[in-house]
Order: sequence, then C-alpha cells, then structure tokens
Amino acid sequence: MTWIHYLLLALIQGITEFLPVSSSAHLILPAKVLHWPDQGPLIDLMAHLGSLGAVILYYRTDVKRMVAGGFDLVSFNLERQSSKQAQLALFVLLATPPALIVGFTMSMVGLDEAVRSPVIIAWAMIGFGIILWLADIWGKRVKTIESMNWKAAMFIGFAQVLAFIPGTSRSGITMTAARALGFTRSESARFSMLMAIPIILAGGLYAFLKLMKDGNTGEGAAKLTDGLIVAGLSFVAAYFAITIFMKLIERISFLPFMLYRLALGSILLWWLSQGAGS
Repeated sequence: MTWIHYLLLALIQGITEFLPVSSSAHLILPAKVLHWPDQGPLIDLMAHLGSLGAVILYYRTDVKRMVAGGFDLVSFNLERQSSKQAQLALFVLLATPPALIVGFTMSMVGLDEAVRSPVIIAWAMIGFGIILWLADIWGKRVKTIESMNWKAAMFIGFAQVLAFIPGTSRSGITMTAARALGFTRSESARFSMLMAIPIILAGGLYAFLKLMKDGNTGEGAAKLTDGLIVAGLSFVAAYFAITIFMKLIERISFLPFMLYRLALGSILLWWLSQGAGS
C-alpha cells in the first residue's frame, strides 16, 4: 500500500462511517475502480477501529455514562439498576449480539470476502437509500433515547445485521430503524453511534489480533503496519466528520444522502453494464 492509498482509505472511512452512505462500500470501491490491490476486510476493520476512537472522544460523556451504567446493571441495588445510565448501557448491550454473531460467522466461513461485490453494493445503495428516506419522511420526531425500551433496542440491533451487506450502511440502517420507530434524527444518530462502539471494537480487535498473529511473516508485518497507519488517519477524519454531521442532522433531512446513494448506485450499475467491473 502507498501513502496515497493509506490517505484515501482513511478519509473515506472517517467521512463515511457515520453518514448513512456505507463506509464499507466506499472502502471496497477504490480497489475495484482504480484497479488497486484489494486491501481486504482486515484493513477495513482497522480503519473502522480508528473511527471508533473518534466516536468515543466525541461522545465521551455518554460513554462514561454507559460504563457507569454497566456497573449499575451488575449491582444488587434495584435503584441503581433502573437508573438512566444503566438503561442506556442495557439498550446498547441488547442491540449488540445479533451483529456480533453474524459478523463472526461470516468471517469464519469467508462470506465477508465473498460479498465484496460492486453489484451487491450498487443495489444495496439504491434499495436501502430509498428505505432510509421513506423512514425519515414518515417517522415521527418525538422520541429520545431516554424514552427507549428494550423492544426498540432489539429491533434496531437486528436491523444492524443488514449492514454486513456492503452498500447498506451500518449507521444508515440503524438510523432508518430508529426513525421508523419515531426517534428524532439527532437521537437516531446518537444511538446509532453509541451502538457502533461494541461492534467496531470487537471487529477492530479481531482484525488487530489476526494481523498480530500473522505479523511474524513479512507480509503479515506489512499489513499490521498498514492497518495501524490507516486507523490513525481515520481517527482524525472521523472526528471532524462526526462534529459536522451532528450539527447538520436536525437542519437537513436524509434526502441528500438518499440522492447520493441513488446516484452512486446508478453509476455503478452503468459502469458494470459497460463491462468495466469484470
């Protein structure tokens, strides 16, 4: 990998991870379009790990509440177990297992490599982009995380599983589910980012440990170095992207993101029809 490759992957990951446009698709496409060697899902996961640091820093107050809430949940004090911070930790925990199980299974059987296809990305971009927009215009704008219940958390958690289809967008599908349930745009984005923490952490640590295991070979050591560089650069890009996105989210609808997804998906389908992706 070259420095241009590092920088492009980091910028793509940092900017797109928390926008409803699918960062995984944007990480796959440069190799397909520019005929670069595909960096593979492990480097992608390391890029996600860098953006995880950004979301933890941006939502540090909520993260502290979640950690304290986790201790409240395992306490024997009923009052502490029912606290707002304990409920927040519980909802994130309930939303996490489906994606962890599916993601680990896909990695074990090699399905994570098999789905890295421009055709899949194109149709997922279009289909889930339309669903995102419909949920946004039909959804109410009244609920906050504080009014969430365990059923809503699990519904959003199961929706997150669809993000393993490249082009779907993890943030996009979880915000779609939250908007469909009546949560405001900012609260949908907030919960989407908070529930990203355990998923990205698990995936990033898995990638890091696998790269460390292969690090005794020349190729493995190079990939580990590549992954760490991409992670560091994506952290910087992601923090600025989150800051801007959260300031804009209540002022604009999801229509611009839907239009972008439709345009990209259509361009990809046209490109593939010309035989360029073969």
